[in-house]
Amino acid sequence: MKLKRCLSLVRASLLDSLQFRGALILTFVGNLFYLLLIYYLWKAIFASSESDIINGMTFSDTMIYLVFASALFNFMEMWIVWGIGRNIQSGQIVVDLLKPIEFRSFVFFSGCGEPIIKFVTTFLPTAIIVYFISGRAIPLGKNLIFFTISVALGMLINFYINFFVATICMYTQSIWGINIMKEVIVGLLSGASVPLAFFPETLREIVMYLPFQAICNSPLQILLHNEYPVSEVLVILGIQLFWVLFLMIFTDLFFRVSVRKITVNGG
Repeated sequence: MKLKRCLSLVRASLLDSLQFRGALILTFVGNLFYLLLIYYLWKAIFASSESDIINGMTFSDTMIYLVFASALFNFMEMWIVWGIGRNIQSGQIVVDLLKPIEFRSFVFFSGCGEPIIKFVTTFLPTAIIVYFISGRAIPLGKNLIFFTISVALGMLINFYINFFVATICMYTQSIWGINIMKEVIVGLLSGASVPLAFFPETLREIVMYLPFQAICNSPLQILLHNEYPVSEVLVILGIQLFWVLFLMIFTDLFFRVSVRKITVNGG
């Protein structure tokens, strides 16, 4: 019965996402402009360098990484901070909490529609285009299986981070500032904006101990490095799984405490 409820939420989310086809097109076009921007930016960076290789990455390596990172970051976004924040302000969250399904599961499955649509309309076409434009430079093999698992784990980590930030809104009743700060931090430290290889060594070592890098950087390391031994790939997946379990427990405890602080219309 619980599985049937979850699938019903996913189906409703898909139908809801398909109602806004114009937004999907604008997102796709906006992503193209962003990719053009980073192309010329990094082209200028490499042109000003005395070497064709910077921090172990060529211009081609950097572009492939950033294109995939941008596509991953785009399709993983579920916008739950905005949704929960608005529901706190309007009082709708009280109704959601009374529904016969655990609130966090309700939020997750209700937000799955847009990522699924974006995966089909944005990430998959981008991956195919980059594969052929790059001269099939992306290795294909067992890494695809591990990459798929890593993406699923990265999506869960991203969800729990978003859920944590959304829970903070129960205290602040503010959405915009908190969400923008979260977007900047996650975009930078996950490798979606700048490859982690370009970070100063000390900062990079610190970032590798944080959950953010497990969202984009970990899946991309698996995808782009087919030469990694299975043992090393399993370590990457193990770190991701650790963060999923840690954040799942932490956000559950934080939500249980925070839900008592909800104030709706002064009540």
